[in-house]
Amino acid sequence: MNLEIGRSEWTPENGYPYTVMSPEKPWWRPRASALRTRAFTTLVLIDFLSITVSFLIAAVLHGQFGADRVWLVLLAVLLPVYLITALNAHAYAAANLQDPFRAIAKGVQALVIAISAVILVAFCVRASEGFPRLLVAIGSFFAMMTMIAARYTFVKRMVSIIGGNPFSVILICESGQPVPPGVFSVMISPESFFDPEKHDPVMYDRLAKSLESADRVVVACDPARRTAWAHALKGANIQSEIVAPELHNLAPLGLGNHGSATTIVIAHGPLGLFDRFMKRGFDFSLALAIVIALLPILAVIAILVKLDSPGPVFFKQTRIGRGNQMFKMLKFRSMRVLESDHAGNRSASRDDDRITRVGKVIRRTSMDELPQLLNVLKGEMSIVGPRPHALGSRAADKLFWEVDTRYWHRHAAKPGLTGLAQVRGYRGATVHESDLSNRLQADLEYLDTWSIWRDLMIIAMTFRVLLHRNAF
Repeated sequence: MNLEIGRSEWTPENGYPYTVMSPEKPWWRPRASALRTRAFTTLVLIDFLSITVSFLIAAVLHGQFGADRVWLVLLAVLLPVYLITALNAHAYAAANLQDPFRAIAKGVQALVIAISAVILVAFCVRASEGFPRLLVAIGSFFAMMTMIAARYTFVKRMVSIIGGNPFSVILICESGQPVPPGVFSVMISPESFFDPEKHDPVMYDRLAKSLESADRVVVACDPARRTAWAHALKGANIQSEIVAPELHNLAPLGLGNHGSATTIVIAHGPLGLFDRFMKRGFDFSLALAIVIALLPILAVIAILVKLDSPGPVFFKQTRIGRGNQMFKMLKFRSMRVLESDHAGNRSASRDDDRITRVGKVIRRTSMDELPQLLNVLKGEMSIVGPRPHALGSRAADKLFWEVDTRYWHRHAAKPGLTGLAQVRGYRGATVHESDLSNRLQADLEYLDTWSIWRDLMIIAMTFRVLLHRNAF
């Protein structure tokens, strides 16, 4: 097949653009390699700058900036130790630079290990007497916060910062096979240069050169040829995947083994004992602290709700929780009692005539959700997790589970006060089916990539969307 180089095409089946490539002239190779080098170098400089500026600020605050310059000695030791630790933790690996939360987790992990190593060495060489403990504590805190913000910003804006996408994904699509959904840097039709069922060293050499410097290859082929492609790519020294559309409805999370049989993992089950203990301890401690700190505000809101319209202070609604078990979720009542929708059949709208005067204010500022801290203390909810929905919630006049059968998957974890969908702006009325699909995709992504670091990031990002255009 004769292919034009760099010709952009658009597939109406999935709406994703791709570029058709000639395997003889892989022009993307030097550009992708240069962009990856630029991304790696830029992120190393960002990390070093974050640490340096943080300890400089700590030295100024501690009054040691112009004294014995101990902070410079500390940096001279800490920076190379951090770089070695970060490289070992894969903090600059391609897979971790495509997700801001994974990039943050790896960077912070390396920083904590590096600082701990420096402290341990100072103790072992008996330099602990003159060791600036407060300087290290302040500098470490600032470095962690600065690194979180810097890494998140860089990964989110990496393409514009370095001038292109450094991560190339190649699609090998056999003739007659549909183009799978997704964004691909390059699409290659293999008929003219490679047949996986023929063991020809020259052909394997052409395949190797075509895939060189790519980060990932995806193959769309006839089911009968999957084994042949698997054998061909196992020695290609690149992450290789074969599209299997029939697995889509199973939504597999990975592969496992039972005895000598290979199995498809469709659910990971609950978090490990330590992770559950950490998440529950974090939830309880933070919820209790917030309740105590906001007790006067909660009392004022309760009084205003009671004075504004007759009825109870709290609105209790049945929601779907972890394991698809139902529970009573608490909110400050923001609607008139006679017009309250306990089943959730009608989503609140911008000019909803059911909402009271006080209700408009507390809904706009998300303060009506604060009583859910009591649900967290009771163990029915978490601080971060998929938002719980009412039983009658609809999108485009369909019940949520009628829109997407994956809806029930989101209940593998406790529902949260906030979540990944909310910080991405997916909140408010679900007028179209896509309004639910966007939230569902974010919820499933959260479940599949949970970490305590991601919870902390979502909590920090929640403050940006407390006042949101879709909050009414």
